[in-house]
Parts: sequence; C-alpha cells; structure tokens
Amino acid sequence: MPSVTILLSQVPSLIALLFPAEPRIHLEYPQIGVNLDFPQWGLDYTVSLVVIISLVYLFKKRGAYWHYSNLSTFLYFIFYLVQAPVAYMFAGLQVGYLIFGIHGMYLWMLERGRDFKGTRFNEPFWYNLGWVLTLIIFGYATYTTFNTNGFADVWGYLQFAITATALVANWATTRKWSWSWYLWIAVNAMYAVYFYHFAVWGQFGLQFILAGMSLEGLRQWKLEEHKAVVSSATI
Repeated sequence: MPSVTILLSQVPSLIALLFPAEPRIHLEYPQIGVNLDFPQWGLDYTVSLVVIISLVYLFKKRGAYWHYSNLSTFLYFIFYLVQAPVAYMFAGLQVGYLIFGIHGMYLWMLERGRDFKGTRFNEPFWYNLGWVLTLIIFGYATYTTFNTNGFADVWGYLQFAITATALVANWATTRKWSWSWYLWIAVNAMYAVYFYHFAVWGQFGLQFILAGMSLEGLRQWKLEEHKAVVSSATI
C-alpha cells in the first residue's frame, strides 16, 4: 500500500522533530555534585506531564494540586533560564507561581479550618495578599525584561501579555473562582503561539491539552457552584 509506505517514511522525520538532539541543557554545580547534560525535550515533556497531573487534582480542589504545581514551577524556572534568549518574564512568572503556590496552599488550609471546624482567620489580609504579590512580581518581571532589551520585538510583548494574564488567573485560582478557567484558556492560546514560533513542541502540544482540561475544570466548578446555590436555597 503506497500510502502506508509514504506515511511510514515520515516517521523518522517526525521523531527528529519531536525529540531533537539540539538544543541541549547543561547544568553544572560542582559545589553540590551536579553535572547534567540532556536534550531540552527531556525537560519539556517532563514538566508537561507534571502540569497535567496537577490539573487533575485542581478539578477536585484537592490540596495535592499545590505540590505538583510547585514542582512544575521549579522545572519551568530552569527551563526558561536555560533558553536562548533567556525568557526573564516567564522565569519571573515561575517565581510568582511558587509564591502563589505557598500562599494558595496555606489559604486553602485556612478555608478548610473555617468551613469544617469554624476556625476564623484574618480573611481581608489573606485574600488581599494575592493582589499585593501579583503587583510586586509583575513589576519585577517587567523591569527585568525591560532592562535586558526584552521588548525589542513582538515576542517580548507577548511574554508581557501572557505573564499579566497568568498572574491574574493564578490569583483567581487561589480564590477558587470559576472564571479563572477562562483566563487559563487565554493563557494557553497565547502560549501556543509563542511555543510554535520557537519550535518547543512539547509545550506547544501541551497548551491544547491544558485548554481542554480547563474547559472540563470550568464545567466541574460551575456544576459545584450550581449545587451550592440549590443547596442554600433549600435550607
């Protein structure tokens, strides 16, 4: 069958595209005995898998989400710093994610104590802290990008738009607001354009998976909100 033969002949090219030998990541820290050298796609696909696992827990609003989210943040931080050119805006975003991860994990713990044990906490402080953190992180990432000539082309401005949207989405996620999923879908769309341009295929493909999972997350959170409204109306 000629069509099958033609299709099979493209397999080596597809493998070379998805698993390229270059670029490579080299991490050398002799102080702690670290000397690693591996292709970029290894980190690319690993962090993609961790992100998918984290979202499964986020659907159910489980605390384990924050552990996987923080792990993916650390891996992404390395990923963006070793890229050429260095994506300072995205690297700064990962620092923001980590701070939000710690904040969100503790906030959810406080909320569980309030909802199930009646333990009160300083809600205005903890809820407004998210906005303060967002502005500080965004300001620092923007300053660093500006001073490294990161706005020299359209891709720098796209980084700016992605970072701004993602920070607001992350803050809304810590508040468990369902509209945060719309922002995550917008982030996925912009990321897809960015990663396609720089031929980072693992992250490019991941955005479509994440967008689909975000739609499912939105459906589940909306359903939960509806049940809560119905339940309160019958009391």
